[in-house]
Amino acid sequence: MMVAESALTQWLTERAQHIEHVLEQLLPPADLVPARLHQAMRYAVLGGGKRVRAALVYAAGYACVRPDFVQPTFNESLDRAAAAVELVHAYSLVHDDLPCMDDDMLRRGRPTLHVRYDEATALLAGDALQPLAFDLLAQMPLAPEAVVRATRTLAQAAGSLGMAGGQAIDLASVGKTLSQQELQQMHTLKTGALLAASVKLGGLVAGAQASQERSLEEYASAIGLAFQVVDDVLDVTTDTAVLGKTAGKDAAANKPTYVTLMGLEGAQSLASSLHRTARQALAPLGDASNLLGGLADFIVLRDH
Repeated sequence: MMVAESALTQWLTERAQHIEHVLEQLLPPADLVPARLHQAMRYAVLGGGKRVRAALVYAAGYACVRPDFVQPTFNESLDRAAAAVELVHAYSLVHDDLPCMDDDMLRRGRPTLHVRYDEATALLAGDALQPLAFDLLAQMPLAPEAVVRATRTLAQAAGSLGMAGGQAIDLASVGKTLSQQELQQMHTLKTGALLAASVKLGGLVAGAQASQERSLEEYASAIGLAFQVVDDVLDVTTDTAVLGKTAGKDAAANKPTYVTLMGLEGAQSLASSLHRTARQALAPLGDASNLLGGLADFIVLRDH
């Protein structure tokens, strides 16, 4: 069974609005000293974004939740896990946009944080958002073992063997030709790791069984890579106004992408193949995974 596109769109809108409210409540108030730093943190996190990572947390949690779970406690833990991945994602975007990294001026249709404020404030805002994410995980009303597993899951996804490592490889690869395997390794770390962690966190909060975790892992691996392949396609097929960030920047920076490696049709074909793999991985979860299936459709078929 599939989720109708209209129903998925409505659910995504509702989840985005919900996590926006959760983040607004959990971030430090804008007038709390040091006010400028807290204002910058809120600017980085609030007011936009597809919230795909948060949606993956919720969808994976709903796919695996046990009937004996206490609903308010389960919902609070899901909210904190979803907020944590969004904070880590926001911090990574702030740092990626800095002049020493990707040097971008536009993010989510607005000036990037270092443009709106200054480089030092942007650096500190990112530095502050990351530990706040782990603080939220530490406060989840779950068994201590589950809290530790969740914390390690996000830490590994964000570190040198995950997102930060992928960015390091990306920076070192400018002007170079990578094999498909090398490109896949880079993006599995840079983009896929945090998306996969989002799925895994939802399962952890829900108390997923080992067989469910295996399905989630296979799904997350495929959809995490598909997300980046589609990003590479959109970078050359969509304009800046639709993307909300600078279009064509990867090509201008001479960065290796799936489009430069495989051509546009080859990249689109790979995205379709990964989409099928993700969908097939969900089969053992049955109808409970309909939202995850809908998110796979959304990730691969999106236009921005």
